[in-house]
Formats: sequence, structure tokens, C-alpha cells
Amino acid sequence: MREPGLVPELLVSDIELSVGFWCSACGFKIRYARPEERFAYIMLGTAHLMLEEVGVGRNWITGPLERPLGRGINFQIIVPDADEVAVSLGAAGVELFMPPETKQYQVGTDVAAVRQFLVADPDGYLVRFQSPVDG
Repeated sequence: MREPGLVPELLVSDIELSVGFWCSACGFKIRYARPEERFAYIMLGTAHLMLEEVGVGRNWITGPLERPLGRGINFQIIVPDADEVAVSLGAAGVELFMPPETKQYQVGTDVAAVRQFLVADPDGYLVRFQSPVDG
């Protein structure tokens, strides 16, 4: 397996709640975990994330942690079918931040069409699930 060049590590308030959100509703799998450190490395396809509970282990905190965490950033995750992930989240009772939409973006001289939606994880990190639209 080729390792990704960037793996964000998210500080979370409750590792079980976060792992449940990311792995049950969003489809990620645990690659490995260190329960004694309240840490999990998760992945979905080529999207990799690390989750670490605040107050356990070595947290690198540069300022006050205020909800929602991760203000000013959203993580784009490419999936085969964004609508399928949205349905899974809805079935789990998770409210979407932005409902599914089809959007076109200029990419150089081309136009790319995508299906996408946004959801906030239990700590408020925004996640944008996106899938390509053919044609």
C-alpha cells in the first residue's frame, strides 16, 4: 500500500464517539489503534485520518480548543457515491451541514462536475464528501 503524503490528525473529545461517526456512518475502517492512548488511525480508500482524544498522550495544542473545532477548514474526501454516504449518515440520525448538490468547478481549462455534501463530525470538523459526475 502506498502511504499518503498528508494525514491530518484531529483532536477529538471522545474517541469512541468519533470512531463511531467516521467508521459506522461514513464508511472508514480502522487501520490500527492504540486504545491506551485513545488513538485511532482510520482510512477510506486513499483518505487517511488520525483521531486522538484530547487530554491523553501528547496533544500538540497551540491555543484554546473551542467548538466547533477546525474552524476555517473542510476536509474533502472523494468517494464512489456521495449520495450513498449521505443516506448512511441520515439513517444514523446525523444532520447534514449542506445537503447533496451537483456542482461544476473550473479545473484549468476543463470543467469538472461533482456530487457533494457537507457534514460536521461530532467535534464540528467539516467534511465534504464528493464523487465525480460522468459527462
